Amino acid sequence: MDARGRSLAASAPLAYKRRHDNGSQFMSTPDTPSPYRAAARIEAIDLARGFALLAMAVYHFTWDLEFFGYLDPGTTAVGGWKLFARCIASSFLFLVGVSLYLAHGRGIRRGPLLRRLAMVGGAAALISIVTYLAVPQGFIFFGILHQIALASVLGLPFLRLPPLATLVAAAIVIAGPHFLRAQMFDHPALWWLGLAPVNPRSNDYVPVFPWFGAVLIGIAAAKTAVARGWMQRLGALPQAVWQRPFVFCGRHSLAFYLIHQPVLIGLVWIATQVAPPPATRPQDGFVQACRVQCDAVRDAAFCEGYCGCMLESLEADGLLDSLYSGKADDALQSRMEALAASCTESAEMPPSEGGTP
Repeated sequence: MDARGRSLAASAPLAYKRRHDNGSQFMSTPDTPSPYRAAARIEAIDLARGFALLAMAVYHFTWDLEFFGYLDPGTTAVGGWKLFARCIASSFLFLVGVSLYLAHGRGIRRGPLLRRLAMVGGAAALISIVTYLAVPQGFIFFGILHQIALASVLGLPFLRLPPLATLVAAAIVIAGPHFLRAQMFDHPALWWLGLAPVNPRSNDYVPVFPWFGAVLIGIAAAKTAVARGWMQRLGALPQAVWQRPFVFCGRHSLAFYLIHQPVLIGLVWIATQVAPPPATRPQDGFVQACRVQCDAVRDAAFCEGYCGCMLESLEADGLLDSLYSGKADDALQSRMEALAASCTESAEMPPSEGGTP
């Protein structure tokens, strides 16, 4: 699917003796100590978040270039770019798990926790509203911020479990989509689980299965690091001058997340006014995007037949313009799914039996 008509299948706070933390989102209290205290901030955690934010900005900038037509449709949906996006999301969620244990490992502090949930949950709701207004056919109903907010609650019971037990739970969550998918989960109210037979359409989809597994790994890693004294050693590492911008961004990760994409989109839009991307026929763009994604999972013969069938069917139904106009609705989505099923069956037939629906 092209970049305009498809979805793409992005804070490690630490309590300190001076009542500050690595993300300025949790604070220590004398009666509820955090599992690790240090006289200075652990800059390495801020630095890790800063690197993850930089990687996220690189990916989003590439996605924006594709969206505006400077890159081939489907570029960021497959191959190395797809793997890159998954690594970025995994790193953020791993740090969420680390953060959760460092802040609440010795006792849940309701005030800071609720304030944190309000901030992240409010930002997630804002993302959903804005994307619904801008791209309703692929709006973000359960993206990285939604996952972080929910994981911050779901992860609490695991704070007291042994690291090995938590890792076993993480393995189950990560493997879940491979053996727990069922038609009963294919309902909008249950899409946040990630167990529908086919993932719903969204420009950022980070459901519980498998992504909560990265949070659990972070919890297990933090508990192990604290018990073995690795966190103290991490806090003793010196900060180089070149690291300061990344550390600063890591300390303000939520603000960076909310601001960076509008800025990048604005910059690319300005570029389109100065040096517009080459014009591409909708038919060519659709087939190219379809082939990029199809070739990643099926052979060339199947993809040629499937994508040709989809293009013919969309044009015959007069749906290609609707797909590119951004006015997709549930009816179009249902029709697309029906055409995809029909074209899959057609492409899998021997040449003498194949046909277009």
